[in-house]
Amino acid sequence: MNESGEKTSVFDSVTWYHWTVVIIAASAWAFDCMDGRLFVLAREPALTELLAGKVSDPAIIKTYLGYATTSLILGWATGGIIFGIMSDRVGRVKTMVVTLLIYSIFTGLSGVSVSWIDFVIYRFLVGLGIGGLFGAATTLVAESVPSSFRPIALGLLQVLSAMGNMAGSLVSLWIQPGAESSYFGLSGWRVLFFVGILPSLLVVPIIFLLREPEAWLEMRATTRESKGKLSAGSPTELFRDPRWRRNTLVGLTLGLAGMVGLWGIGFFSPELISTALAGEPQSRIDSVRAWGTAIQDLGSFFGMITFTYVASFISRRLAFLGAFVLSFITTVYVFNNLNTATDAYWMLPIMGFAQLSLFAGYSIYFPELFPTRLRGVGVGFCYNTVRYLAAPAPILLGWMSTMLSFRTAAAIMAGVYLVGAVALIWAPETKDQPLPEEIFDEA
Repeated sequence: MNESGEKTSVFDSVTWYHWTVVIIAASAWAFDCMDGRLFVLAREPALTELLAGKVSDPAIIKTYLGYATTSLILGWATGGIIFGIMSDRVGRVKTMVVTLLIYSIFTGLSGVSVSWIDFVIYRFLVGLGIGGLFGAATTLVAESVPSSFRPIALGLLQVLSAMGNMAGSLVSLWIQPGAESSYFGLSGWRVLFFVGILPSLLVVPIIFLLREPEAWLEMRATTRESKGKLSAGSPTELFRDPRWRRNTLVGLTLGLAGMVGLWGIGFFSPELISTALAGEPQSRIDSVRAWGTAIQDLGSFFGMITFTYVASFISRRLAFLGAFVLSFITTVYVFNNLNTATDAYWMLPIMGFAQLSLFAGYSIYFPELFPTRLRGVGVGFCYNTVRYLAAPAPILLGWMSTMLSFRTAAAIMAGVYLVGAVALIWAPETKDQPLPEEIFDEA
């Protein structure tokens, strides 16, 4: 209610510019996620073709899938650090432009790969852009919209990312990644990567419609006046103050659990479908993979909406706890019981609901852990740096699959979700709290 006793809505203070920021930032991140989905669907046929004549054993090809996925994750982590610093020092909007161009250009170049080596290199470079864009987009939204609207806006940014994932899956129905020389003499996976160039068009509205947040402009002025006592975008500053150090370690652990669970297990659902449908025609497998992952993303969409609601109106910590426990249970169940196309269509959305709901939490929670001068690098650390630790997960899954079954290896690795649940013991509750700031004493 306002001072006169009238009921107010969180949307009352939201202007057209606030919506413009959210829509453009969400679109940029959705295209990021579309790129990731195109890669997940195209990596197996891409590496099968690029390794033709050298490697034919499906188990060994899965190891190369791990190399490519790990390369993307390492690039993602590196980009999160580099561009997180750039975001704090140069600006959120400028960083969004640079990262958007990087991931679009190198996604397109992935389609002209001639060997598994340059394919893996391109994936690293794509990861640089993807990792950098998330931190810039979330901090821009967090600092640009009213505080009452902030959790909904940040949750919406991640919710719409599911649309990007679904778009990638549906595009693969039209351009099947496993098709050979069917598109102007090109394999389907190559054409899919060419589609990934299109997000670069978003640069135009970003440049002409968005502006740096007032909080960032004020922070830049304050750090200059501090004569070196305060620095923006410094990774070491995250660990000097006890408060920021605790928040950083909590964020890193929460992020690690979700990243390993998703990139080391959940995003291998296409390979799980291939395992379940072994012996069926490739066109049939491609179709089930496309529809299965699209429905998995639909589940993710509702999972992130649910997390956003619980985090906004009940508790950030309880939302995380429920998501971690549900992710563990559903991941173990799906990887042990998915055996048919029908199974894929009802099991994968349940797993997607749980696993991706966590990522709405990262969008909402991580910007609330740090002051403006460290927000970009802090979000980058919690959301992206953990990928250094998560990067071996796809390779570990491939290696474990050579000794155990692919399904058993995935179920064992799902235990990482319980690690995230334990970390919540030290996590601060940020619901109804303003973004943290520091008071600079000139004396």
